[in-house]
Amino acid sequence: MNLYAKLLERDAAGRPVTVGLIGAGKFGTMFLSQARLTRGLHVAGVADLDTTRARHQLKSAGWPDNQYAAASLDDAHKARTTLVTDSAATLIADPRIEVIVEATGVPGAGIHHCLQAIAGGKHIVMVNVEADAVAGPLLAREAKAAGVVYSLAWGDQPALI
Repeated sequence: MNLYAKLLERDAAGRPVTVGLIGAGKFGTMFLSQARLTRGLHVAGVADLDTTRARHQLKSAGWPDNQYAAASLDDAHKARTTLVTDSAATLIADPRIEVIVEATGVPGAGIHHCLQAIAGGKHIVMVNVEADAVAGPLLAREAKAAGVVYSLAWGDQPALI
Protein backbone atom coordinates (compact mmCIF):
# COMPACT_ATOMS: atom_id res chain seq x y z
CA MET A 1 0.00 0.00 0.00
CA ASN A 2 1.41 3.40 -0.91
CA LEU A 3 1.29 6.64 1.06
CA TYR A 4 -1.51 8.11 -1.05
CA ALA A 5 -3.70 5.08 -0.35
CA LYS A 6 -3.00 5.41 3.37
CA LEU A 7 -3.96 9.10 3.26
CA LEU A 8 -7.20 8.22 1.48
CA GLU A 9 -7.86 5.61 4.16
CA ARG A 10 -7.35 8.18 6.92
CA ASP A 11 -9.57 10.64 5.05
CA ALA A 12 -12.36 8.08 4.65
CA ALA A 13 -12.15 7.29 8.37
CA GLY A 14 -12.47 11.01 9.20
CA ARG A 15 -8.98 10.99 10.72
CA PRO A 16 -6.73 13.03 8.43
CA VAL A 17 -3.07 13.41 9.32
CA THR A 18 -3.01 16.66 11.28
CA VAL A 19 -0.18 19.09 10.60
CA GLY A 20 1.14 22.26 12.15
CA LEU A 21 3.31 24.36 9.84
CA ILE A 22 5.83 26.72 11.43
CA GLY A 23 7.05 29.32 8.96
CA ALA A 24 5.00 30.66 6.04
CA GLY A 25 7.86 31.73 3.81
CA LYS A 26 8.72 30.34 0.39
CA PHE A 27 8.83 26.66 1.31
CA GLY A 28 5.88 26.92 3.67
CA THR A 29 3.79 28.47 0.91
CA MET A 30 4.80 25.79 -1.60
CA PHE A 31 3.81 23.16 0.94
CA LEU A 32 0.48 24.91 1.59
CA SER A 33 -0.33 24.96 -2.11
CA GLN A 34 0.08 21.16 -2.20
CA ALA A 35 -1.49 20.44 1.20
CA ARG A 36 -4.73 22.21 0.30
CA LEU A 37 -5.32 19.62 -2.40
CA THR A 38 -4.08 16.54 -0.54
CA ARG A 39 -6.89 14.35 0.77
CA GLY A 40 -6.17 12.84 4.15
CA LEU A 41 -4.05 15.80 5.25
CA HIS A 42 -5.30 18.63 7.45
CA VAL A 43 -3.13 21.67 8.12
CA ALA A 44 -4.70 22.60 11.46
CA GLY A 45 -2.46 25.59 12.03
CA VAL A 46 0.11 27.87 10.45
CA ALA A 47 2.43 29.75 12.78
CA ASP A 48 4.43 32.72 11.58
CA LEU A 49 5.64 35.76 13.48
CA ASP A 50 3.99 37.88 10.79
CA THR A 51 0.39 36.65 10.63
CA THR A 52 -0.53 39.22 7.99
CA ARG A 53 2.14 37.77 5.71
CA ALA A 54 1.02 34.24 6.54
CA ARG A 55 -2.54 35.05 5.48
CA HIS A 56 -1.23 36.64 2.29
CA GLN A 57 0.82 33.51 1.58
CA LEU A 58 -2.21 31.27 2.12
CA LYS A 59 -4.21 33.42 -0.29
CA SER A 60 -1.39 33.31 -2.87
CA ALA A 61 -1.32 29.50 -2.50
CA GLY A 62 -4.96 29.38 -3.58
CA TRP A 63 -6.63 28.97 -0.19
CA PRO A 64 -10.13 30.46 0.10
CA ASP A 65 -10.34 33.04 2.92
CA ASN A 66 -12.80 30.98 4.97
CA GLN A 67 -10.39 28.00 4.96
CA TYR A 68 -7.89 29.83 7.20
CA ALA A 69 -10.28 31.91 9.30
CA ALA A 70 -10.42 29.61 12.35
CA ALA A 71 -10.45 31.60 15.59
CA SER A 72 -8.88 28.75 17.59
CA LEU A 73 -7.38 25.32 17.17
CA ASP A 74 -10.60 23.85 18.53
CA ASP A 75 -12.48 25.57 15.69
CA ALA A 76 -9.86 24.44 13.17
CA HIS A 77 -10.13 20.80 14.23
CA LYS A 78 -13.94 20.82 14.35
CA ALA A 79 -14.45 22.49 10.96
CA ARG A 80 -11.28 21.10 9.33
CA THR A 81 -10.05 24.63 8.71
CA THR A 82 -6.79 26.33 9.65
CA LEU A 83 -5.75 28.68 12.43
CA VAL A 84 -3.17 31.35 11.61
CA THR A 85 -1.18 32.30 14.70
CA ASP A 86 2.09 33.94 15.69
CA SER A 87 2.67 31.19 18.27
CA ALA A 88 4.56 28.07 17.24
CA ALA A 89 4.20 26.88 20.84
CA THR A 90 0.41 26.80 20.41
CA LEU A 91 0.73 24.33 17.53
CA ILE A 92 3.37 22.24 19.25
CA ALA A 93 1.32 21.99 22.46
CA ASP A 94 -1.86 20.82 20.72
CA PRO A 95 -2.15 17.04 21.30
CA ARG A 96 -4.33 16.68 18.17
CA ILE A 97 -1.52 17.80 15.85
CA GLU A 98 0.55 14.79 14.81
CA VAL A 99 3.22 16.33 12.58
CA ILE A 100 5.16 19.58 12.78
CA VAL A 101 6.68 20.95 9.58
CA GLU A 102 9.48 23.28 10.68
CA ALA A 103 10.16 25.77 7.88
CA THR A 104 11.44 28.90 9.62
CA GLY A 105 14.97 28.88 8.22
CA VAL A 106 16.24 30.12 11.59
CA PRO A 107 18.58 27.50 13.13
CA GLY A 108 18.02 28.32 16.80
CA ALA A 109 14.25 28.51 16.39
CA GLY A 110 14.16 25.31 14.35
CA ILE A 111 16.13 23.34 16.92
CA HIS A 112 13.97 24.71 19.75
CA HIS A 113 10.72 23.91 17.92
CA CYS A 114 11.94 20.45 17.02
CA LEU A 115 12.96 19.56 20.58
CA GLN A 116 9.63 20.81 21.92
CA ALA A 117 7.73 18.81 19.30
CA ILE A 118 9.70 15.64 20.02
CA ALA A 119 9.05 16.07 23.75
CA GLY A 120 5.35 16.35 22.88
CA GLY A 121 5.38 13.12 20.86
CA LYS A 122 5.08 14.75 17.45
CA HIS A 123 6.73 13.70 14.22
CA ILE A 124 8.96 16.30 12.58
CA VAL A 125 9.52 17.24 8.97
CA MET A 126 12.60 19.46 9.14
CA VAL A 127 12.74 21.88 6.24
CA ASN A 128 15.16 24.11 8.13
CA VAL A 129 18.40 22.80 6.63
CA GLU A 130 20.42 25.21 8.75
CA ALA A 131 19.02 23.69 11.95
CA ASP A 132 19.66 20.20 10.63
CA ALA A 133 23.25 21.10 9.71
CA VAL A 134 23.86 22.29 13.27
CA ALA A 135 21.97 19.63 15.23
CA GLY A 136 20.48 17.03 12.87
CA PRO A 137 22.14 13.93 14.37
CA LEU A 138 21.15 15.02 17.88
CA LEU A 139 17.57 15.74 16.79
CA ALA A 140 17.32 12.39 14.99
CA ARG A 141 18.63 10.58 18.08
CA GLU A 142 16.15 12.40 20.35
CA ALA A 143 13.28 11.59 17.99
CA LYS A 144 14.24 7.92 17.80
CA ALA A 145 14.42 7.69 21.60
CA ALA A 146 10.94 9.27 21.82
CA GLY A 147 9.50 6.92 19.19
CA VAL A 148 8.73 9.63 16.64
CA VAL A 149 9.97 10.26 13.12
CA TYR A 150 12.49 12.99 12.32
CA SER A 151 12.62 13.49 8.58
CA LEU A 152 14.12 16.03 6.23
CA ALA A 153 12.17 17.49 3.34
CA TRP A 154 13.93 16.86 0.06
CA GLY A 155 15.14 20.21 -1.14
CA ASP A 156 12.35 22.55 -2.12
CA GLN A 157 9.96 19.78 -3.06
CA PRO A 158 6.96 20.02 -0.72
CA ALA A 159 5.17 17.21 -2.52
CA LEU A 160 7.76 14.82 -1.09
CA ILE A 161 6.80 15.59 2.50
